[in-house]
Amino acid sequence: MTVQYPNVDHVPAFAQAWDDPANTRFELPPVDVNRILAERYDLARPLRLSRSQLWEMETRKARRPDLYIPYVVEQGSAAVWADQGERGRVERFVRKSRQRLWLQPDRYELILEQTRVDHAQQQVTFIGASHYPGPDGATLEAGTGQPIFHVIHGVGGEESEPLNLWSVVFLTPRQDSRLLAPFVRMAHDGWLPGYVEIYIRDDLGVGISRRG
Repeated sequence: MTVQYPNVDHVPAFAQAWDDPANTRFELPPVDVNRILAERYDLARPLRLSRSQLWEMETRKARRPDLYIPYVVEQGSAAVWADQGERGRVERFVRKSRQRLWLQPDRYELILEQTRVDHAQQQVTFIGASHYPGPDGATLEAGTGQPIFHVIHGVGGEESEPLNLWSVVFLTPRQDSRLLAPFVRMAHDGWLPGYVEIYIRDDLGVGISRRG
């Protein structure tokens, strides 16, 4: 029996959630990757990242979050299915993984994400779901320890001066500032996102370490 997977219109779904005043949202300031790399890191050899390289990283991370965000995703828990391939420079698939809860980082729960990879706009949109048919058609249920959330990962800026872009919106009955604390810390810490460090080290083969 062929499994019928529901479709979601990713971009309007994210915009609608973002515009809902009850929901809790946060947009990280654009990360000037090469500036931070030069100011705050020691590298085994000189390196300037291109926008194309950052986008390559985003497309790989979308399918293998276990490799690029292992500090969030439980090892061996990630999988992709309902893969529609690339049509009109857009890929669509569903992703599951067990992720640390934002406010309880010692606890993992199942996260279901309907994923759209837009190669023209260089933007990945993840629309969270409370339940979704799994690869065999049986319904999977997401964890309930935190609100469902939607995320956009993207790349901006010029080819030689790329920006890493990231925003999240939690579907909450009212604004919940507690959910924003981890992201405020990320913005203030001033480091590159961990997945960029991993891409430099593991994919580009360049040793990288943070300065004290």
